[in-house]
Amino acid sequence: MRLPSARLWPLLAALTAAATAGLVPAAPARAAGESEARQWLVRMKAAASGSNYEGTLVYSAGGVMSSSRVWHYQVGGQTYERMETQDGRQQRIYRHNDEVRTVWPQTRTAIVERRETLAAWSTTPQEVDPRAAESYDLKPEGEARVAGREAAVFLLTPRDTLRFAQRLWADRATGLMLRADVIAPDGSLLESSAFSVIDLGVKPQPDTVLQAMRLDDGLRIVRPQQQRTTLEAQGWAVAKPVQGFALAGCVLRGLEAGGSEPLMLQAVFSDGLTHVSVFVERFDPARHRNAMQAKLGATNTVMRRADEHWLTVVGDVPATALNQFAEVLVRRR
Repeated sequence: MRLPSARLWPLLAALTAAATAGLVPAAPARAAGESEARQWLVRMKAAASGSNYEGTLVYSAGGVMSSSRVWHYQVGGQTYERMETQDGRQQRIYRHNDEVRTVWPQTRTAIVERRETLAAWSTTPQEVDPRAAESYDLKPEGEARVAGREAAVFLLTPRDTLRFAQRLWADRATGLMLRADVIAPDGSLLESSAFSVIDLGVKPQPDTVLQAMRLDDGLRIVRPQQQRTTLEAQGWAVAKPVQGFALAGCVLRGLEAGGSEPLMLQAVFSDGLTHVSVFVERFDPARHRNAMQAKLGATNTVMRRADEHWLTVVGDVPATALNQFAEVLVRRR
């Protein structure tokens, strides 16, 4: 597991004292460190989309641990991904470019949808947008080993209280992110995802993904309604942007194509490192009762009524940030 950031405070304090005493050229060193970290963010983004790899990804949060086998191939500008959870309901996710198939073996159901609307959606969370440097202070923290590989370690500390700190491990040879920890303001570890095993530069096998996506094998195929849209087209607006977050896209979603249920609006906001989804639907007193908050690991959820609508806001950010999103989304006159 990653060391809690609290373990680093004595070292940081010593460096700060040395800089104050004139023993360390603080400003140039800090600028050089941040420049290096920014370059690594660019490398991580490029490696996430351009690498071929296979491995086992382990996720832990709130005392619960799960693992998934992942495959990622890039062939001639085409992306192929496969993820199979090894625990619980054994969910399987297959992706070819914008088409995603999620299979639930226990209920023999497959959900097929297109996810071109929001770049934030992916089966393997290994990408960081370099613009994250606008909301976080970046600091290199040396080297470590992850899954048997040498990795560069970076700490991203938020410049406000609207997001969590994160520590990232990037493969020194390729730039691929090997581990990511989300850290609470008190320095405790909220959640972690890391490769326990990974093979980089493998021979791509896109047919293994495509064949799995074509197999029906008695599955019930569900194709949710999905339609790209804008907040303005749906009568909504952002009264005041939440600092550091930009709208990544909007989509109208339904449970199943041809269904009679009203569509739900989903808007996704991103700061380059983390994402927040705002779901908007008609208020239904039979289903929507009291406003509430929930938390699992780094993921917070806020639900509340907004006049004739019900808002559900979800993201790996503090609940105070989610409350801001719920407040700034307003109906247009």
